[in-house]
Amino acid sequence: MESSLITHQHTIHTEQKNYSCDKCEEKFEFRSHLSRHLKSEHKCCNIFACDRCEKKFIKKSSLSTHQKLLHKNREDFACNKCQRKFENKSNLLKHKKIFHQVLKDYLCERCAKRFGNKKSLLVHIKTVHEDQKDYLYEKCEKKFGDKSNLRKHQKIVHEGRKDFACGSCEKKFGHKMTLIRHQKTVHDGRKDYACDNCGQKFVHKWYLRLHKRTVHDGRKDYVCDKCQKKFKHKQFLLVHQRTVHEGHKDYACDKCEKKFGQKSYFLVHIRTVHEGRKDYGCDYCEKKFGQQSSLSIHQKSVHEGRKDYACGKCEKKFGHKSTLLLHQKTVHEGRKDFACNICEKKFGQKPDLRRHQKVVHEGRRDFECDKCEKKFGQKFNFLSHQKTVHEGRKDYACDQCEKKFGERGTLTKHQKAVHEGRKDFAYDKCEKKFVRKSDLLLHQKTVHESHKDYECSKCEKKFGRKFNLLRHQKTAHEGQ
Repeated sequence: MESSLITHQHTIHTEQKNYSCDKCEEKFEFRSHLSRHLKSEHKCCNIFACDRCEKKFIKKSSLSTHQKLLHKNREDFACNKCQRKFENKSNLLKHKKIFHQVLKDYLCERCAKRFGNKKSLLVHIKTVHEDQKDYLYEKCEKKFGDKSNLRKHQKIVHEGRKDFACGSCEKKFGHKMTLIRHQKTVHDGRKDYACDNCGQKFVHKWYLRLHKRTVHDGRKDYVCDKCQKKFKHKQFLLVHQRTVHEGHKDYACDKCEKKFGQKSYFLVHIRTVHEGRKDYGCDYCEKKFGQQSSLSIHQKSVHEGRKDYACGKCEKKFGHKSTLLLHQKTVHEGRKDFACNICEKKFGQKPDLRRHQKVVHEGRRDFECDKCEKKFGQKFNFLSHQKTVHEGRKDYACDQCEKKFGERGTLTKHQKAVHEGRKDFAYDKCEKKFVRKSDLLLHQKTVHESHKDYECSKCEKKFGRKFNLLRHQKTAHEGQ
């Protein structure tokens, strides 16, 4: 090569010596000769190491040139706690020592949270425990304890900025701590804080403290002054007051005009209702859910068989607290807060009202059996029909007589009526008792109110029950 020829000419034929020892000033024609000299005469070898790539150099000037050419503007040293990057290792270590190994000597006596300096402790007491928030953001009238949080709110909420991007999945976040928590939990699978009472693990120390205080100590320290409802956390109380008592619903869905008091509920609504996403799959039965909380409830109650919430009035147990509260409200308090605006029939739950309106008043039968073309208004009835009629499944066996049933509800009614002799539903006008509420209502409708909704198409005779109509058609008109 031409460059090799030039080097040869410079060194051999001009006797040029470009490599000088900075220890004794002796000069050499080749770098290798200088290196050998340093090893033998000065007992040193490659004493200048690059702190970015660990390459070693004989001269300090060579190291500087190397860094300028190869590592210019590079930030190869990232902090594993906050992802901040540094040009060299020494700056990274200095950063860790200052920010992540700080002694937190200042203890808040009210909540046991610790701080690295007195100023942070005082700000915490003022904003959290004394509820002093002197900085008002005029656009949304939200208040903050310090100016930095006000600016942060403006930048993230109103300007929509998300400056912290995850290097693994490119998801962006408004807060650095949210990014770090995302990386720890999603990509590293870390939950570093374990409860010493039950072993449950948490992503953040704050979640662990909240868990201990609310679950094991049973504390609900935040009381609503308007309805006396108690909450485990201050944030829950503030959201309750804003949405329930002040009627704030700032998040409107542009697809169905439904409004929400919290942004998180609004986003879940869009994701699950309009996008139809169910990102959380059960490992046991492949059933999918739109929310992690729904998946957890499903696994706990269905696959683990846990029913941790017992009714104090009838000892019936439930897998979730909301189901218990609904049971108490509808069964024991007899509350039916949702009335149909067409027929004034009342329901204990809003979904039951919607289902009633859809099936009864709109006449919708959205679920069609592909085997017999029978249509159903409710998915549950459709699935039950397929399972029991076409598959012939009877998964529920009575442990007393081994009789089998296609549905759990039918088994329960059988046990109550046959083996326990119970008839819990009495009609107050004739004192006749029934096993099922539906039988009581049918009796009331057909016997006492003389309703006959089933008319024979051949002779126009009317019947109170569909079963009686079918029997009449079979005996009176069969063969006609």
